[in-house]
This record gives sequence, structure tokens and C-alpha cells, in this order.
Amino acid sequence: MSLHPTIPASKVEGTAVYNLDGDKLGSIDDLVIDKRTGHVRYAALEFGGFLGIGTDRYPLPWHLLRYDTTKDGYVVNLDRDLLTDAPRYARGTEPPQTDDYGRTVFGHYGFDWQS
Repeated sequence: MSLHPTIPASKVEGTAVYNLDGDKLGSIDDLVIDKRTGHVRYAALEFGGFLGIGTDRYPLPWHLLRYDTTKDGYVVNLDRDLLTDAPRYARGTEPPQTDDYGRTVFGHYGFDWQS
């Protein structure tokens, strides 16, 4: 099977996310796209809780995720401790879709926001 360079957002949702040690952190719940550029800004990682109950959404800058064909999922160089204090929002709510919020998210992971 060859790896295609594009994928519909509907197929990204539900894809597992692992850390470098191979531990499953959660799965992609949604994508946030910049309306001006058309680029994906964040992937909302569903993380925490138990059996989907009490899980929050953690926006991860898209460029942090790398697709791993052997895992059939995304790998990110993060540990659970960094996610514990990361910006997040509850299921069924939406964070502000502003550049200030983007700066907060990117800054948490040590990156500059490019608006």
C-alpha cells in the first residue's frame, strides 16, 4: 500500500496519536483550519478520562504530528506531563478561534505563532 500525500479530514478524525515511546496518548477529534491560508493549524487531541468519559480536547500544532505507517497513527514528541498543563477545552465546547489563542497554544509547545 502506498502512502498518499493527502487525506480527507473525516479520515483523520479518530486516528490514534502516540508519543515517541509508543504509548497511545489519545486520538484526533477535530482539525482547525486557518480560513485565510487553508492550512491546518491544530489537531484537537482527545486525551484523558476513561473510555471517552471526562476527556478534554488538547489543540496540538499540526506540524508537531508525523504520520507513522507502522502504527497507522500519528507520532508526536511529547510526554503526558506536557499535556497535563496544556491549553484544553471540554467536549462540546469550542475555544476562541483567535490569533491570541493561537499564540497561547503554540507558545505552550515552544513555538512562535505565525498569523
